[in-house]
Formats: sequence, C-alpha cells, structure tokens
Amino acid sequence: MVAKATKPGQGSAVLCSAGLDSAVLVAAESAAGTRRVQPVYVSVGLAWETAELAMLERLLAAPCYAGVNAAARLTCDMRDVYASSHWAVRGEPPAYDTPDSDVYLAGRNAVLLAKVAVYCAHQDLGRIALGTLADNPFPDATPEFLDAMARALSAGLAHEITVATPLARSRKAEVVTLGVDLGVPLERTLSCMRPDGGRHCGLCSKCRERRDAFSEAGVSDPAIYAAPSPR
Repeated sequence: MVAKATKPGQGSAVLCSAGLDSAVLVAAESAAGTRRVQPVYVSVGLAWETAELAMLERLLAAPCYAGVNAAARLTCDMRDVYASSHWAVRGEPPAYDTPDSDVYLAGRNAVLLAKVAVYCAHQDLGRIALGTLADNPFPDATPEFLDAMARALSAGLAHEITVATPLARSRKAEVVTLGVDLGVPLERTLSCMRPDGGRHCGLCSKCRERRDAFSEAGVSDPAIYAAPSPR
C-alpha cells in the first residue's frame, strides 16, 4: 500500500550559503510574509565551507532576518565522489574570466535537494527555495529537473514538496538592488571560492561575477578583496 502524501508544511526551507543570491532570497522570503523561513546550510566537504558558515552566522544576526529561524546545518559528504584532486576540494578554483561551465559541480542540486527534502519531511516544511538566477547554464537548475525532483521526493517521502526558484528571472545586478531595498547587509555576504577568512580572494570567477553585478547595479561593493581585479 502506498502511503498518502501529507499536507504541505507551512513554510520554506531556503538553501543558504551566505552568498549574495541566497542571502537576498532569505530576506525576500521573510519580507513576503512566509509563515516560517528556515535557512538551511548543507556541508558537502568543499574547501570554502568554514568561511561560509562563519559568514552565515554573522549574516543572519542582521535586523532584516529578525523573523527568520536560526540556520539548520546538514551534512552530506561528497568527498567520496569528488576526488581529493578536485578543484573544489583543494580550494583552487578556475581563474577570473573562466566561463560558468568550469565551476559546474555535477549532481550538486540533486544531492542538496534530496538531503533538504528529508529534513523538510521531518520538520513539516513543504517548500524548498533555491537562489537560482536567470541564465543559469547548469542542467540541475532547469525547471524540468527541479519539477521532476519535487515529484520524486514527494512520492518517495509521502510528504508533498515543492521546489521554488523565486529569483529565476533576475540577473545578479537586480539581486544586488533587491538586497539594498530589503536592507540586507551586503558586506556580510560571501561570494568566493577561495576566501581568506572573511575576505574575498578577488581572483576567482565568483568574485568577478560579484564585482560585475555591483558595478552594473551602480552600488558600491562593500566586500573586502584580498587582491585587486586582474582586469
């Protein structure tokens, strides 16, 4: 006999790494009046996680997150799949002007969604929100994939799960502007694959994306960079 899916929980689990996109997404979910906003950080064994977690704690202490739950930390170690020589495990990301395809982590969203969905079933949460932006080139960020994952997870957990990407029509510069409007402390966000404590390395492609977004938005970037732009 197949178990009947439970009624969707009231609230959202928001995947949050303290990066610019997910930081703004958490604030947007809270501002939208979502009954329960639960940030979730999933550690998978990548080199930058210690710095992200430290920044996430600082980030969520800001006033704009006053109605948001403390972050839940989950673990799903992928170092038995990503070899020790993998750039993301070593902490040696591709260079500044390399394309997005060079930082693709195969299966990342599949792993994150599966882990967070099980958490949601135990916490009576019915929605998972990701900070996917417009023009994301990766196959595990397409609406088709996310809808298929939601259906499979709902069936397998007997708990209805929806997967939402509220920022999917936004470009990064627009996210910067939204963050300013929502009062997000942008200086407490970390968009870097080789962070030096709380500083951005300034030399990886994520640092380039961040700099370009702030420049396009006409907003001063409050991040501290260990190195100037190589351009």
